[in-house]
Amino acid sequence: MTLLHAEHVSLSYGETKVLRSVSMQLQRGEVLGLIGPNGAGKTTLLRILAALQLADKGEVFWQGQSLMNIPLKQRAHHIGYLAQGAPAHWPLRVEKVVALGRLPHQQPWQRLSSEDKDVIESAIDQTDIGHLRQRIITTLSGGERMRVLLARLFASQPQLVLADEPVAALDPYHQLHIMELLHEHAHNTRPNTPQGAVIVVLHDLNLAARFCDRLLLLKQGKLVAEGKPADVLNPQRLNEAYGIEAKYFEDNGKLAVIPWQRMDSLL
Repeated sequence: MTLLHAEHVSLSYGETKVLRSVSMQLQRGEVLGLIGPNGAGKTTLLRILAALQLADKGEVFWQGQSLMNIPLKQRAHHIGYLAQGAPAHWPLRVEKVVALGRLPHQQPWQRLSSEDKDVIESAIDQTDIGHLRQRIITTLSGGERMRVLLARLFASQPQLVLADEPVAALDPYHQLHIMELLHEHAHNTRPNTPQGAVIVVLHDLNLAARFCDRLLLLKQGKLVAEGKPADVLNPQRLNEAYGIEAKYFEDNGKLAVIPWQRMDSLL
């Protein structure tokens, strides 16, 4: 089932073309990775897909309906957005931060219902942050803070999660944990809970190869490749898009891609 699709999305800032007629589709149960060099347009595309930024041309559809025609509160039921850097500006307790994820499901000044509290506890348990619940979020490490903000997002129960470089600056353990949580959201096998979907911006090609079902490779605002990781992350594409050579390994059917050297270093 197609949850989200974009048709010929373009955006310019003055004379600079940031996105050039990008089209894409996302299916339920899928983790879609947005990859490409710096300045390729990945974050801009993600913000347009989240209806946080308007395109100059083109349109985004949610289950066949124009995303911009869906009321803001209803969009918040469907789509959750995790910004780059996972900012936390207010010194709130962790459990209060997670509870903020229920706002799209509440009326103004409404108290948390028993259902709300159950969902919050489930999100805390899912992200393994129970031991942090009384901590102030501004005192947490980057990996802890990311899991708290992901719990807040899960508490809003979105079908689609849009995450912009959620593993940047995290240590390997927390990188794997965050990607496992996103993968679980899309490939959910829990009873009575439908599968979701994830679009994630990544610079780590190895994580993209391991956790994503499909990849979109952008360069200078253009979609230059789309498909399964093994097809997109081939030597020719990595050379053309990134100017690098990689080493390839496989374990239990999972592809590992390790950037090895710059192509101009071979000259």
